[in-house]
Amino acid sequence: MNIELKVATLNDVDAVLALHYRYQIDSISEQDKADGFITTAFTQAHLSALISDEQGLFIATLDGEVVAYAMAASWVFWSQWPMFQYMVKHLDDSTCLGDTITADNSYQYGPVCVDKSVRGLGVFEKVFHFSLSEMAKRYPIMVTFINKINPRSYQAHTRKTPLTVINEFSFNNNQYYKLACKTATE
Repeated sequence: MNIELKVATLNDVDAVLALHYRYQIDSISEQDKADGFITTAFTQAHLSALISDEQGLFIATLDGEVVAYAMAASWVFWSQWPMFQYMVKHLDDSTCLGDTITADNSYQYGPVCVDKSVRGLGVFEKVFHFSLSEMAKRYPIMVTFINKINPRSYQAHTRKTPLTVINEFSFNNNQYYKLACKTATE
């Protein structure tokens, strides 16, 4: 299996949206929800801005087909959604390995999506670490959140990545874990 990792270009938007739609909570099949899902809906304009303004869409391809993606961007980019506005206001309620978290020294990672055809083959780990290494060029701390009703995502991120839970919070009648890690080893 020859997985290729790259920073997405505008030519990849349609393929990423197709993958995203298959696993987005509003469109995923009920039987697939137990294997994880994505709650935020994205449009072509969102992904185009993520690519053009942030260089924050990372993809894994197999035989030229997009089989996974990870998104990562500044808090300015994510602040177009109320959930992220809330997170920015509460960044300083936690630390990451002793460092205070701010909008300037951290970024928001996720969502991440891996097609079920390649799950269990290390693709998640590859796209995660690729995005981490790319974003380490700009930020020392990665922050993300996981809805508590998504145990597959929680297990993947706490077992297969350096992310650790740094807090918990509620937003819009949902309960979340807040996780963080340093982007580079010192």
